[in-house]
Amino acid sequence: MATADQTRRIIHPLLVRVAHWINAFAIVCMVMSGWAIYNASPLFGFDFPRWATLGGWLGGAIAWHLAAMWLLVVNGLVYLGYGLLAGHFRRHFLPLRARDLLRDVKDALTFKLAHQPGIYNAVQRLMYIAVLLLGVLVVASGLSIWKPVQLDSLVDLFGGYDVARRVHFVAMAGIVAFVVVHLALVLIVPSTLLPMLSGRASRHAGKKPPKQEQQA
Repeated sequence: MATADQTRRIIHPLLVRVAHWINAFAIVCMVMSGWAIYNASPLFGFDFPRWATLGGWLGGAIAWHLAAMWLLVVNGLVYLGYGLLAGHFRRHFLPLRARDLLRDVKDALTFKLAHQPGIYNAVQRLMYIAVLLLGVLVVASGLSIWKPVQLDSLVDLFGGYDVARRVHFVAMAGIVAFVVVHLALVLIVPSTLLPMLSGRASRHAGKKPPKQEQQA
């Protein structure tokens, strides 16, 4: 008779889980402190509510933002290194085909999208690739805003300081949108949360019937 451990497989390695939760903490701190910084010099005709900001005042918000930025950068570099060297990105995010994406978008809109623990569908692959690219963009634009004189070449690449600020805002908004969708999917499929804590999932969870597997 198989033991409980033998009927469960590891789908999220420890490093991926640690990186995930560190990123979650860092992004929340960066977003909330970033909103406080934005409120000090708004780009658009609105402010963020005080309760949604972090830092208390401009100097405090900048301190929180920079601390979270370095945490995000270091953690992101570790995750990127692991993802490339261990083949994590290749196994889970590739290939990304247009026909698979269109099929999965259609299934998602009709609430028929199947979920298999440890296997990313085309929609998830696109979202994760997009948020990784947004992460690179938000760091690059953030550095250009932070050190516009020392990194003037980077500022010029964005088309100027004001443009860099807007790029930074839009990139962070894209990350916030990803987080909102991510949380919504967790609420819809709550069984995805436990594996991100334990790393393990049932070997039979989410498997298709044999006939469907043969047709796939």
